[in-house]
Order: sequence, then C-alpha cells, then structure tokens
Amino acid sequence: MSDAEPRDAERDPVVPGDPDAVDLPASGEAAGSEPHSEAPDQAADLGRQLAAAAERAGLGSLARDEALSGRDLLAALGGIRGLAEAIVPGVVFLLVYTFTRELVWALVASLGLAVVFTVVRLAARSQPTQAIAGLIGVAASAALALWTGRAEDNYVLGFYTNAAYGTAMLVSLLVGWPLIGLVVGFLMGDGTAWKRDRRKYRAMQLLTLIWLGLFVARLAVQLPFYFAGNVEALGATRLLMGVPLYALALVFSWLLVRAVYPAAERRRE
Repeated sequence: MSDAEPRDAERDPVVPGDPDAVDLPASGEAAGSEPHSEAPDQAADLGRQLAAAAERAGLGSLARDEALSGRDLLAALGGIRGLAEAIVPGVVFLLVYTFTRELVWALVASLGLAVVFTVVRLAARSQPTQAIAGLIGVAASAALALWTGRAEDNYVLGFYTNAAYGTAMLVSLLVGWPLIGLVVGFLMGDGTAWKRDRRKYRAMQLLTLIWLGLFVARLAVQLPFYFAGNVEALGATRLLMGVPLYALALVFSWLLVRAVYPAAERRRE
C-alpha cells in the first residue's frame, strides 16, 4: 500500500507432524473469534476482493515464489515505470520547492510529470490505472496546497491514506480477522481455513501488526515535521518511508508466508 498498495478452493491447512499446527477449539477461544464454520460471509468476500486486487498487482506470484525473485519483487512494486510514477513527481516537487521556494512552480512541475506519465500510459495502451490514480492524488494534493498556500499541505492526503489503512489493520485485528491473513489466504488458495491453524493464524496476526506498524510509523515520523512546517524533512521522510519501507514489508511478508506455507501447499495453486 505505496505511500503502495497487493489470489480459491479451501483445504485443510494443518501441517502433518507440526506440533504447533493444531486446530483451535471449536469455541474459537484461541483465536478470539467465531469458528471457521461460522465465519461471516462478508469476511470471505472481502478476502476474495483484496486477493484479486493483490493478484493484479503481482503480489500473488511473489507470495507463491520458492525464491525471492528480483523480477517479481519489482513487479509487485509496480515495475520500473510504476516506481517512476510513484517517486519522481514527489522528488521533483521537493527539489523545485527547496531551491526556489516557489510553491506554484513546484506544484506545476510535479503535476506536469504526473500528466506526462498518464499520457504515456494511454499512448502505449498499457494499463493506465496506476498512472491515473497517481495523477488524481497529485492533483488533489496540489489543489489543497494551492488553496491553503502552505507547501506542507501537499502531503496531507497521504496522512489520511495511512491513517485509513492503519485503522483497517487495527480493526481487523480487534475483530479476529487479520486483514493480511484474508489476503494471503486467498492468494495461497487457502481461503479462510488458515484461521483454524494456530501457527498460520499467529503468523497472519504478526504480519498484520507489521503492516499496521508501517502506517503508524509513517504518521509518527512525518506529522511532527508537518506541524513544524519543515517541508524539506517532511518530503524526504515521505520518500524514504514510501517505496523502500513498503519493499521491506513485502520481503518480510514473503519470508513469513514461505515459513508457514510449505512448498507443497504453495505448488497447489
């Protein structure tokens, strides 16, 4: 989810011979939720939708890889073009504003690049969704900054986005349906069966906590710079905690998914 956002027959998830992979009690006490057989239909539907979106983003092949392929990781990050669309407008805004102190010129340069990226996507007849979404985000942020006359307001929408993602992760943990578990379960063809496996359930809780921590960390680090009006520090931390931090979270997620889903299960997809 850049500052990066990421495929169904169910099967018995218990790993033979693994003492930690035991079914939870029928009451669901260990998971703090209702048993799998009574799982809300909306949770499964949400999992399918999120997994489908993650599959389109290239996260499905990444999750099922035996080895961490640089090509698949790059694809999950949007590819070279996608990375450019996500990073370059922000870099240009920061550089132009830092050296000129001209908010309008910085916004024009950033928005102009987003328009160019979108036009190139449309001309090449490639999937324009990411470029269009980026253009809308850049345009909305620019409009807000122009309206207030404060350069730091160019980053406000990112705060709301991180807060929304973080809230979704927190709520999913509180209701006993870790959001990352829903995504991974359907990506791996496990559906919601992972919830009956203590080992997998705990792993999905941990992964959801890690992603929650990513969004909270962004807010904790960047908000003080925003309130202090330090545009340079805010822009720099926004870039550093964007794609690089997202990539680290993806790598850790792959390692943990690989640990709790044996190779035989990953090949079944």
